Amino acid sequence: MTTFTDDFNRANGAPGANWVDATGLWAIVSNQLSSGTVGGTIVIRAATAMATNDNSAQVTIAATAAVSHGVWCRGNTGFTSGYLFRNDGTGWSLFSVVGGSFTSIGSYAVAAVAGDVAKVQAVGSAIKCYINGTLRISVTDTAVTTGASVGLRAESTSALRFDDFTAADVSSGTTGDAALSATASLSAGGVRATSGASSLAATAGLTASGQRATTGDSALAASVGLTASGQRATTGNAGLTATAGLTADGVRAAAGAASLSVTAGLTADGVRGTSGVAALAVSASLSASRRGGHQRYGRRGAHRHRDSRGSGRCRSPP
Repeated sequence: MTTFTDDFNRANGAPGANWVDATGLWAIVSNQLSSGTVGGTIVIRAATAMATNDNSAQVTIAATAAVSHGVWCRGNTGFTSGYLFRNDGTGWSLFSVVGGSFTSIGSYAVAAVAGDVAKVQAVGSAIKCYINGTLRISVTDTAVTTGASVGLRAESTSALRFDDFTAADVSSGTTGDAALSATASLSAGGVRATSGASSLAATAGLTASGQRATTGDSALAASVGLTASGQRATTGNAGLTATAGLTADGVRAAAGAASLSVTAGLTADGVRGTSGVAALAVSASLSASRRGGHQRYGRRGAHRHRDSRGSGRCRSPP
């Protein structure tokens, strides 16, 4: 891709090696390009040719008058063919030029003013013209299919000045950055599926946590079971299914640590009845002192005794 620019910011005189005077005598005047003063229509082309037939040219109209002046793209070296976008003081016109013959193929009825930026672009058969970045003329034309020269055409008069010329090749399609059509399949994460980086089709399965199921890192299907705590059941770290039993205190029943089912009996004081801690049923009877047992004490000075039947029942003192 070729580009060409010139801001004309240099000493007064000839345009320099960047330009070829096709006809007439162009000059640099006060850091702008002038079409001279000798009269007649003259042309100038950039010494640098574009790399392709699809190219554009743009220039700022620094000073204007009611005479022909404009910008040229897809031209031959003599500018006897190409596309010219020019203003004549009353409006803009787009011309196809073949063998030196000019044919108007589009127009925009607004006079040029100082500061206007005029651009003409040819990409295939699509020919477009812009004023200050706004599309004003768009046509389909096949009269000129080749040409890599760009430049300017104008009446030779001191009333005209040009500034900031730019030209470049224009690609008919986008290149790089994996340009895809609107129907390109997307990865599970919504990123377009380009080559590499685990590209997935739009229907790729997701893991339980919503991440795409790529290889490695415990990739799981979307229907994978979850642990009792809601974590996915991967290998190791006591992975449990969603129906795993819980301990009496709500902690999952893993191996060790006296795992109990949720219906395990509790002691009288609400502590679970594990081995070695005198586990009691919830309904265990309590003594007067709130300890489990079958003896009681009387008033001060009284003594313990059994009845004659040996029932273990205590009678009141005489």
